Amino acid sequence: MENIIEAKNVTKKFSLGGIIKKKYVTAVEDFYFGMKEGTQKVVTLAGESGSGKTTIANLLLGFIRPTYGEIRYRGKDIWKLKGSEWRKYRREVQAVFQDPYESLNPFYKIDNVLLEPIRKFKLAKSKNEAVKLASEALYDVGLDASEILGKYPHQLSGGQRQRAMLARVFALRPEILLADEPVSMIDVSLRADILRIIQKLEKEFELSCLYITHDLSNAYCISDEIIILYLGSVMEQGNFETIINNPKHPYVKMLISAVPQPDPKNRWKGRVELQDIEIARLETIVGCKFCNRCPEAMPICSQKRPPWIDLEDRKIACHLYA
Repeated sequence: MENIIEAKNVTKKFSLGGIIKKKYVTAVEDFYFGMKEGTQKVVTLAGESGSGKTTIANLLLGFIRPTYGEIRYRGKDIWKLKGSEWRKYRREVQAVFQDPYESLNPFYKIDNVLLEPIRKFKLAKSKNEAVKLASEALYDVGLDASEILGKYPHQLSGGQRQRAMLARVFALRPEILLADEPVSMIDVSLRADILRIIQKLEKEFELSCLYITHDLSNAYCISDEIIILYLGSVMEQGNFETIINNPKHPYVKMLISAVPQPDPKNRWKGRVELQDIEIARLETIVGCKFCNRCPEAMPICSQKRPPWIDLEDRKIACHLYA
């Protein structure tokens, strides 16, 4: 079974300028990811701020080009897609972003974000049929079309705007959903509802989801697998519960220990004094990117990049397991 979408050895560097000698920051390095057709699962892409999560989403969506490597759709480089192939890719790979208001044009009514893609992808034969399809999609995410259609984005709450963006996804019936921090700007009381809608999408339409977040507690509710990034490189990946309950990479251990526990008797020990991450990002790193912050670092860690190791229940990039 082929991958619908695949990132193959992708690296993305951004220029920091410089007159005599240009400097670059590596946002993503040698990243691989694949989603097979009909897998019906949620994969979480996690890491602290600045780890390259949103850059990966932008690469997969074709918003930016990789410096090296390829983003492939059904085996073909997306930057070589044309005509009907490009339209099919745009329909089958959809996204929901952190701030729904930024995804909406304040000069257009909410109808536009629902009806325009239906028209563009020729999913309805008439305007009445398009409105019916949009209304059904709104119902699927718990919204009443009579209360939503005809209104401008500023007339809706944050939760309603995010549901409307998910309704757009429902209407298009995609194969892959890229959800980039979809609940971080939503009231806590509504976050569970948004996550349930994503689960509903996954189950009803056999959709796979790449769920991008820095909040592991939210991801715990819906995820099957997890990929943990540090400075654009994968540190550990595998089954979500296996890694969360028994992390092996020093960075992953530190990341999970930083999640506060809702127990007043269990004092939070997540605060760890670390070297400046920006220094680590800009240095020419020969060995492990985490070695100057790692409590378990060995001499080889600063001399050689750790190999990608297949353990029985996960993959990990760490000299401790080489």
